[in-house]
Amino acid sequence: MANLRSLLPSAGSLIIFEAAGRLGSFTAAGRELGMSQAAVSYAVGRLERHLAIPLFRREHRRVRLTEAGERFFGDVSLGLSYVQRSAEELRAAAGEPNVTLSASTAFASMWMVPRLQDFREKLPDIDLRIQTADRDVDLVSDNIPLGIRGGAQADWPQYGLMPLAAEKVYPVCSAGYCARFGRPETVESLFSHTLIHLEEPYRPAATWGEWFHSAGADGGRAPKGLRINDYVLVVQSAIEGQGIALGWHHLVDSMVKRGLLVRLTAHIMSTGKFFHVAWPLEANLSDAARRVRDWFATQAA
Repeated sequence: MANLRSLLPSAGSLIIFEAAGRLGSFTAAGRELGMSQAAVSYAVGRLERHLAIPLFRREHRRVRLTEAGERFFGDVSLGLSYVQRSAEELRAAAGEPNVTLSASTAFASMWMVPRLQDFREKLPDIDLRIQTADRDVDLVSDNIPLGIRGGAQADWPQYGLMPLAAEKVYPVCSAGYCARFGRPETVESLFSHTLIHLEEPYRPAATWGEWFHSAGADGGRAPKGLRINDYVLVVQSAIEGQGIALGWHHLVDSMVKRGLLVRLTAHIMSTGKFFHVAWPLEANLSDAARRVRDWFATQAA
C-alpha cells in the first residue's frame, strides 16, 4: 500500500474520478459530491499527472474517458463498490441501517425532497442516501438496492418494479410569464409562445412535438425556443418566466399547487407508461430496503 500512496495524490481522487467517469461530466460530478466543477477538474488533472497519462478527453460541455481511462475506471469503480458494500454492512451491523436510492436529479429534488420529512417521521431509524446520476446506473454492479426507473417491465427485465406514478405531461409556465405575454388557453395558441425544450441526453423523454401530436396538432410547428439538457434547469427557467415548459405531473404538481407554476390548456398527454421503484431481482433486499420500498408504496399516485 505504500507504493499505492506514491502513485495517487489521495484516496479521495479515486472517488472524484469515479463520479466524473460515471457521469461523463465534471460539473455533474461536482454536483453529486458537493464540489465545484473547478475542484473536480483540478483533482482529476492532479491524478492524471501522478499516473502520467490522460484519463479524459475534454470536449464541449462534457468529458469522455480515454482508452486508458476506461480500463482504470473499470477497476476503480469495482474496487469502490466493494469498499462501499463493506462499509454499509459494517454500519448495518452496528445498528445503523442505511439504504441507497438511485434517481435522477429531477426526481430527487422535485419529488423526493418535499417528502423527506414524511420519510424521516415514518422511518426515523433508516439513513437514506440519494445517489443522483445523469443516466440510469446498473443497480447490480453498483450495489444499489433501489432505484427510480421509467418505462415498462419489458424495459427492465432484470428488476422488480413497483408503479409509483403514471407518466402524464402538460404545459406549465410562471404567473409572471402569463402577465407579460398572456395566458395561452388552447393548444394552437402555444405555437405563438416561447417554448422550453428538454434535450434529454440519456433517458427517453416526451418532446413538444409528441405532446402537440397527442393533442391532434402538428408537432412540426412547435417553435424552437430555448433548449436545455437538464430538467431541473428546464423547470427553473419556467419558474423564472423564460418560457413554457412541459411538466411531468408527478414532478411539478406540488409547484402548481403552491403557485410557482401555472398549468396551461386542458390537454394532458398520458403515455401509458409509469415511473417505478425498481430493485434487482437477483439480490436479496435488506429489511431496511424493503421498508423503504413499502414507504414508496404509500406515496404512489
